[in-house]
Amino acid sequence: MVKNILFVFGTRPEVIKLAPVILELKKYPQRYNVIICNTEQQKELSNQTLSYFGLKADINLDVMKENQSLSGVQSRILTKLQEVFDANKIDATVVQGDTISVLSGALVSFYNKVPVFHVEAGLRSYDLFEPFPEEAMRQMTSRITDLHFAPTGFNKEALLKEDILQSKIHVVGNTVIDALFCLSDDVISNARKFYEQKGIPIDDKLVLITAHRRENHGERIDRIIEAIKYLAQKYSDHSFVIPVHPNPNVKDKIYSRLGELENIYLLSPLDYPFLVYLMKNAKLILTDSGGIQEEAPSFGCPTLVMRYETERTEGVQAGVSMLVGADYERIVEESCAILSKPKAKTRFDVKKNPYGDGHSSEKIEKLINEFFS
Repeated sequence: MVKNILFVFGTRPEVIKLAPVILELKKYPQRYNVIICNTEQQKELSNQTLSYFGLKADINLDVMKENQSLSGVQSRILTKLQEVFDANKIDATVVQGDTISVLSGALVSFYNKVPVFHVEAGLRSYDLFEPFPEEAMRQMTSRITDLHFAPTGFNKEALLKEDILQSKIHVVGNTVIDALFCLSDDVISNARKFYEQKGIPIDDKLVLITAHRRENHGERIDRIIEAIKYLAQKYSDHSFVIPVHPNPNVKDKIYSRLGELENIYLLSPLDYPFLVYLMKNAKLILTDSGGIQEEAPSFGCPTLVMRYETERTEGVQAGVSMLVGADYERIVEESCAILSKPKAKTRFDVKKNPYGDGHSSEKIEKLINEFFS
């Protein structure tokens, strides 16, 4: 019997990491009827990224309103998702990561006694406020998950320590690596033309910066901006590209304090292929993003993580990333150590990437099929 598999997501990172799984399940229409539900937590970014993978949501929840609280948006997602379950027979729900859409999707499934499959399970920082609220979201999701698709053995061990049954945990790698391999030559060519048209030099002196996390708002983003300003002035022959998050707590400060430097290029949030193109060519990446910590090692690019805790400790242990927090001195010191050298001297072996081999989605499909068999 064909199983109705509901995918629930709301942000661009979730789309990127679930799209390969959706595409893999769609190869087997005799087994699965895939239902794609976008909460639209990040409305434009999520839909834009879906279209890149040739996908379109079957259901859009349109839950976001200006200045709403976390409890407000969660209540809206829960209510609208229940309507989805009322209107459809759902056999399993797939969620990815640690957003409020993830926890809401898992909760509604649990309330309807529907199995939950969690992609990228077992990530932990063990600090409920670093990152906030994601650490709490993923820990709570784990309690009601039936299949945990852990990226690494480290994640599996974290789940076992929380008394999750070993039979429910499967190490499959990270689907973000699968997504990278979806990029065609035409997509890469289009990305190159995009930056040429904007007059942004893509060469061996490129620095990519992303900063958006909620815990980095306030004084932390001030310190990050001052560090970036110093680096851009010191390394005036380098290009600093910053896709600016639309949150006004970040956007307004970045534009007002960095917008006048000639070698800093401030862009709107980028479509997935254009961001990957920057990662592929960057000499250095400064980020507080979780996904970029996993993607950058595929290109041998050193990454400084502007967070005080990371649930992706495998990259730190493998030496492909380093925690620098929102610490002005550490950001400057470690960046200078890299930027002062030629790019060829800063690369590391991509075989050190601890996050997967590009076949995670195939492994996940087989496990889902076995679950129903």
